[in-house]
Amino acid sequence: MSRIKVILVDDSPIALELLQRLLRSSSEVEVVGTARNGREALALIPQVNPNVICTDLHMSPIDGLELTKEVMAKFPRPILVVSNSVREDDTRNIFGLLQAGAVDIFPKPNGGEYSEYERVKDRLLAKIQMLSQVKVKAKTAATTVPSSNSVANGNDAGTLRAIAIGASTGGPQAIHKILTTLPQDLPIPIICAQHIGDGFLTGLISWLKEDSKLNVKVAQIGEIPAPRTVYFAPERAHLEFDTEGKFIYSNFTATTGTCPSIDALFRSVARVYGRSSASMILTGAGNDGVAGTEAIAAAGGLTIAQDQSSCLVFGMSKAAIATGSVGHILNLSEIAPFILSKINTSVRSA
Repeated sequence: MSRIKVILVDDSPIALELLQRLLRSSSEVEVVGTARNGREALALIPQVNPNVICTDLHMSPIDGLELTKEVMAKFPRPILVVSNSVREDDTRNIFGLLQAGAVDIFPKPNGGEYSEYERVKDRLLAKIQMLSQVKVKAKTAATTVPSSNSVANGNDAGTLRAIAIGASTGGPQAIHKILTTLPQDLPIPIICAQHIGDGFLTGLISWLKEDSKLNVKVAQIGEIPAPRTVYFAPERAHLEFDTEGKFIYSNFTATTGTCPSIDALFRSVARVYGRSSASMILTGAGNDGVAGTEAIAAAGGLTIAQDQSSCLVFGMSKAAIATGSVGHILNLSEIAPFILSKINTSVRSA
C-alpha cells in the first residue's frame, strides 16, 4: 500500500521541524516536501503531487488563504489548516480558508510533555489519513443538486420546537451554509454538537454570528433554549438537558468517545422534546450521532441526513441512513428550505 504523501507549508522552521518529527514516526505517511510560504508551495505541488497539504495561515508572500484558493482552482486536493487557536482578528481568515476549500482545522502542536506529544501525534496522523480519502472538487460557483429522498418516518405534520445538529469534518462549512439561509425570526432554537479542534470553537461562533442573522453562542448551564438562537456544545464537555429542560454539561472521558458527543445531545433532545424535535446528521467520519438519530426517530421526531454528494466526508450520515432511522436524505442546499417548510407547516397547523 502506497504511503500518503504530505507537504507542509509554514514560515516557522521550528513548526516545520516539529510537524516533520510527528509525521516521521508513521509508516503510512511520508512528508514529500516543505515550503515556507504559499509561493514555494505552489511551485512544489506539481513536482511532488501530494495527497494532503498542511498549511499555516500567516505567511508571505502568498498566505494560507490565497494558497488555498490557488490550490482549489488549479489542482484541488485536501487541505488541512494547521494553525494556532483563532484570535479574534484571525476568525474571518481561518474560517475563510474553509469556505475557500480547505477541509479541516488542526491546532498547531507545541511539543509539551511526552503523553501530550503522543496524543497530538495520533490525532494528527488520524486526521491526515482521513483527509487523504476525501474527494475534493475544484472550487466553482455553487450549484443545487436535487437529491431529495424521503420516506414515511417521523413527525412531518407536528409542531417543531427544537432542532439538533451534529457534524464533524466539513461541519463548519455545512452549518454556515444552513444558518446563513435561515431568517432572523426563526421561531425555534437550534442546538449543535460540532467536533472541532481545541481552541477553535470561539472563532467558529464568531464567524457564524457575523454571517448569519441568528444569535450564536455556547450553551450555558441552566439556560432554557430560546427561539432565534443557535447553541453550541462546549469544547470539553457533552451538552445535555436536565429534567426541567435546562442545559447541563456532562464530563468527557476517554471511554465516552468523541467530544462533544452528538449521540448524547440527540438522545437528550429526544427525551425533552419528543415528537416536536428534529435532528440533522451532517458531514463527518465515524458513527457518532447514529444512536442519537435512532432515539429522535423512536420519539417520533423528524430525522434528516446530509446526502453523499454534498458531504465532504460521507461517514456519520451514511451510518445513520443504514439504520433506517433517517426520514429525509437531503443535499446540503436543500436542508434549510426543507426545515423552513416544516416550521411553516407546523405554524399553520398549530
